[in-house]
Amino acid sequence: MNLFLEAVRSALASIRAHRLRSFLTSLGIVIGVASVITVISLIQGLSKSVSDQFEGLGGNGLTIQARNEFKDRMRGKINYLRVEDVDQLRLRVDGIRDLSPFFVPGTSEVRFTGMTATAQVFATSASYQEVNQRFARLGRFISDSDNASARRVAVIGEKLIQELHLPANPVGQFILYGNEWFKVIGVMEKRGEVFGMSQDNYMIIPFKTGQSMIGNNTRPYLAITVAVRDLSTLDETRSRIRAVMRQAHRLKPDERDDFEIESADQIAKSFDKLSATVTLVMSGVVGIALLVGGIGIMNIMLVSVKERTREIGICKAIGARSRDILLQFLIEAVTLSLLGGLLGLAIGYGLGVAIAAMIPDFPPAVVPWWAVALSVLFSGSVGVIFGVVPASQAARLDPIDALRYE
Repeated sequence: MNLFLEAVRSALASIRAHRLRSFLTSLGIVIGVASVITVISLIQGLSKSVSDQFEGLGGNGLTIQARNEFKDRMRGKINYLRVEDVDQLRLRVDGIRDLSPFFVPGTSEVRFTGMTATAQVFATSASYQEVNQRFARLGRFISDSDNASARRVAVIGEKLIQELHLPANPVGQFILYGNEWFKVIGVMEKRGEVFGMSQDNYMIIPFKTGQSMIGNNTRPYLAITVAVRDLSTLDETRSRIRAVMRQAHRLKPDERDDFEIESADQIAKSFDKLSATVTLVMSGVVGIALLVGGIGIMNIMLVSVKERTREIGICKAIGARSRDILLQFLIEAVTLSLLGGLLGLAIGYGLGVAIAAMIPDFPPAVVPWWAVALSVLFSGSVGVIFGVVPASQAARLDPIDALRYE
């Protein structure tokens, strides 16, 4: 242990004695680690933000919608879900905790005292908030009686209050949608923004109110959101839903589904896969940078061996063993590499935070523990791999020849 501590002290003394050279030596490591940490912190921050958006659903949400391929649309063949499908699923699938149909009635323009805003407007049932785990912050959500009577009432998002210049508490105000006046009965909880797009710019009206607005001759492009009772039975429930839907749509065994069943967290999973791919590619890029940095460390260490040949000769003359010399130079190479890695880690995190702060509505940078561990591990490994050659060369020097070296 004493020998090891003395080797570390000697390595740090040598690095301090040649500060600029040591910094330039480890610059390749610094740049490589800083680059990958910057990218990882931004991607992980974005991935965490996307995952948080689906956290309320707990990963147990399913969305059923009609399947319409482009070539079918061009032929005029359009599939629809039906209101009867909702009843079939409610009665025949045991694993469903609750479900909520929804559709877009038509126009997206909402008005209030001369102000016009474009919002996502959809008609749904009272069970929407339970299924999607989104609740009213002010007022109340639409009720079953609102739906049964097709009342002209609406629940709005926070962004719509700003765009229409509504009062801070707009409950009781009337807004114009589709040439009809709707009374605001509630404001939903704020959900923030993803990719710079607001998730609070929407308006919810009762399902039957939306049906009455489009008329009996127009079929709504319906979708159904389902909350599964038990996450462990998600796949089983999905299979049961598929069987019930195929039977309800009278599909033959050789006919493909005219509907799609997607998990609520599918986008988050897709983004996680994308972020993992980008991280892997960046790891390859940083591998090249670390290779260049390692070669730089090896070159400088070889020069250092030449410069300190007489010192090595003196050490061997007074009893230092070859393995002692090997350990000293190897620790010096590893120390240079580790210091470069730690400096790159700090710079990378700082750049990630700065870039995230400069991009409007971008989520904060996040550096996971595994990125820190891998950075330190890779930096140390580069020091070992590229420090072995100069350390071995120093250890093999003959003390007599070393003392004669000029």
